[in-house]
Amino acid sequence: MDFISFFIQLLNAVQYSLVLFLVASGLTLVFGIMGVINLAHGSFYMIGAYLAFVLTGTFDNLMIAIAVGLPLAFVFGALLEKLLITHLYNRDHLEQVLLTYGLILIFEEIRSLLVGNDVHGVPVPEWLAGSIQLGDIQTYPVYRLAISAVCILLAIGLYFLIQRTRLGMMIRAGNHDRVMVQALGININRIYMFVFALGVSLAVLSGMLSAPVSSVFPNMGSHVLIVSFVVVVIGGIGSVWGALLASLVIGFTDTFGKVFLPEISGMLVYLVMAAVLLWRPEGLFNRN
Repeated sequence: MDFISFFIQLLNAVQYSLVLFLVASGLTLVFGIMGVINLAHGSFYMIGAYLAFVLTGTFDNLMIAIAVGLPLAFVFGALLEKLLITHLYNRDHLEQVLLTYGLILIFEEIRSLLVGNDVHGVPVPEWLAGSIQLGDIQTYPVYRLAISAVCILLAIGLYFLIQRTRLGMMIRAGNHDRVMVQALGININRIYMFVFALGVSLAVLSGMLSAPVSSVFPNMGSHVLIVSFVVVVIGGIGSVWGALLASLVIGFTDTFGKVFLPEISGMLVYLVMAAVLLWRPEGLFNRN
């Protein structure tokens, strides 16, 4: 492999890792802070992709579709938390799994009724449709670079939200000891609603950003859900920064595994997870 080909795969690995981080960060926040195993999290990624398809068809512009879709996703997440998820906080994990798995079936059936079961494409915005010349022959899409840039900005924003704001302080406190947070008079239910809605919004955004690259198709959230749980387990439950590091590990392993070890690329991610758990059963990071 020459340097240009290696560099292209490196860019692909970074882009995949950052998109995966957007999905997994919301999942690890919900799991770590609220104690809810949300199997429907991958469905939010699917909803984002289908939102991109429908809204782009309506407004003829992906950026407008994202601007409209994100507030809808946040409101949807808040309502879902208020109506359903709030009843799971004091239930065991089996009931959480059953309810959230039921949500997967419901979302898939609604998707089938409203949009159908065909594979769809979402056009890249014209101003991001070009490519950058790399070497004499190869090029790299500008849109993929834009995805990476947006994800980096969101990761920085998430850092400042959690580490530098009063709300972030309450989120971190709830992550460590929710009972003490309630004893101090903080409305933990509002924090839970915000965290869940934020997690839904991040998953929806990642689906909307990825739609022009990966297409839009039924059950597309299933693989994302599995890999996101791998990221959460490797990074450490409740740790956003662990999710970032784990996403990079998984992204690079998956991308370069398909290049250098295609015969076993499908199992490399899980081998890495097993190795990390043997070394650090609690994951790479403890809770924030």
